[in-house]
Amino acid sequence: MTLLIQYTLIFSSVLMLVALGGCFAEHSGVINIGLEGIMVIGALGGALVLKFLPVTVGAPVMVIATVVVSALFGMLFSLLLAVAAINFKADQTITGTAMNMLATAAATVAVKAMNTAASGGNDVSSDIAYTHTKDLLLVRVGGFEFNWFMLVAVLCLIAAYIALYKTRFGLRLRACGEHPQAADSVGINVYKMRYAGVLISGLLGGLGGIVYITAGVSVWKFENGVAGFGFLALAVMIFGAWHPLKIALAALLFGFCRALGNVYSGFGFLLDMNIPSVVYNMLPYIISLVVLAFTSKKSRAPKAEGIPYDKGSR
Repeated sequence: MTLLIQYTLIFSSVLMLVALGGCFAEHSGVINIGLEGIMVIGALGGALVLKFLPVTVGAPVMVIATVVVSALFGMLFSLLLAVAAINFKADQTITGTAMNMLATAAATVAVKAMNTAASGGNDVSSDIAYTHTKDLLLVRVGGFEFNWFMLVAVLCLIAAYIALYKTRFGLRLRACGEHPQAADSVGINVYKMRYAGVLISGLLGGLGGIVYITAGVSVWKFENGVAGFGFLALAVMIFGAWHPLKIALAALLFGFCRALGNVYSGFGFLLDMNIPSVVYNMLPYIISLVVLAFTSKKSRAPKAEGIPYDKGSR
């Protein structure tokens, strides 16, 4: 049971961070289908920190450095979407899909090149090992392993709620996603607000990426990507009605379903049911389809999401 709670919280942290990122982008009026790719690039940045930063710096510095670099990598990669969707008014769905394909390929090539150079041409693997530093991310309380990224996720949730609903910035951001022409008429720079939404989306998506790859292993092969977690986070965002607190609850549900795939063998009654292990691994994706089928008609997305803004139109 302890292991189930542990995995539920860490997977929920991943989904919540990435879904909150998608929430900021869509509230600004930009659909971020590229969350999967942003996760991969953010994970790459964080994994490089875990690999090369010496353990002597201590846990606080390691956690902060990993968070900052992952967030920075995610933000830089999200600029591709911002420039294409906001400046060039490109189709946001196609742009996001291209980003997803580019990220995994680019990360795999970069890591293989780095490993080849470090080994003198003998190692062409696409993995990064951070075994010696991963323990700095954990605090063991009895049989429970508390991951510092769980705390980061909670802090981001609180900050996201305050930013969206308790600040002038949040009001302006949501106005740009609902009626950008009206927002522009009162002096709000729609382009800048949409850039802010996409960059925040990249920040949170990058964080979600490093949390995902450090959830259960000490070595990550970047050719594996993030197993569809970016798309699963989009389902969490829709099920959570684009609201941070509801997104957190939805993330717990989906995180629990995902955790079952890791720990079901520890529950005798589940083993007695003789359900193939692949079914447990598919469970969160099956649940997402079922949930969206029954809730998507009632969900209310920001009205102007996915529509390029033209300052000259009214």
